[in-house]
Amino acid sequence: MADRPIGEREPHPVADAQGGSSAVKNAGRRGFAEWLEEANRRPTLIAAIRRFRSLLPGDPGFGDPLSTAGPGGASAVARAADRLVGDEGGVARELGLGALQVWQAGLERVGRGKGSREVTIVFTDLVGFSSWSLGAGDDATLELLRGVAKAIEPPIVERGGHVVKRMGDGLMAVFTSADRAVQAVVVAREHLEHVEVAGFKPQMRVGIHTGAPKEIGGDWLGVDVTIAARVMEAGGNGNTMISANTLQSLRPDTLEQLGFTIKPYRRSFFAAPLSGVPEDLRIFALKPL
Repeated sequence: MADRPIGEREPHPVADAQGGSSAVKNAGRRGFAEWLEEANRRPTLIAAIRRFRSLLPGDPGFGDPLSTAGPGGASAVARAADRLVGDEGGVARELGLGALQVWQAGLERVGRGKGSREVTIVFTDLVGFSSWSLGAGDDATLELLRGVAKAIEPPIVERGGHVVKRMGDGLMAVFTSADRAVQAVVVAREHLEHVEVAGFKPQMRVGIHTGAPKEIGGDWLGVDVTIAARVMEAGGNGNTMISANTLQSLRPDTLEQLGFTIKPYRRSFFAAPLSGVPEDLRIFALKPL
């Protein structure tokens, strides 16, 4: 046996074999990870899974980037999944969204999801706000918008409504009850009467329409959303307008209890016709008794 320097260990056949085996395993893991990454980005696999998703229960557009806002449930998990696997598209992302799609469809089937169902849509905006804000400046404009939000959003939430999005000086909200939607608007208007900034008292016009739009990730899309926005446009200088659909959805005594009646909307001779709405759409203005 040849002499070895002092301190040098004697070769250990088993340990050396295990060390070599670990190196092979590590190399194998790196190779497998690289293969997974390449497969995850393979266009043919992504396209195949997307085609498969079209056959699954639920909406194959689940996770659509048109809207990533929204509360709770599968929508929130979808946003978390996007943060984990990214939104550039990949096999992992499509598989995850496919599973969430089926989950969402299951929730809808038992009445807990938010698929296509009848809701009452509310649109608001402020009359003359843009012209006023140009001269008022940023500080006064922000003060007014905060005051408006504090006046009109709590009545919405307190009556079961959900503010879908804010759009400058207006907002869009949805309710599961037409009665609560109208009640919220009436109270919001009362609160708004106490808002004043730099001598400007905001006037709000409101459009209310009941229909069955499509929800995607907390936003709502479809013809009924367009109709609700156009109903608001008919509000002119600060009126509350409701569609015939909403009127039919109200309890018989709701308007009387609130101290209101209705007046059919008649487009003035010089007003442009409402676009993107059915020709037989009927609109009514709420008027105090």
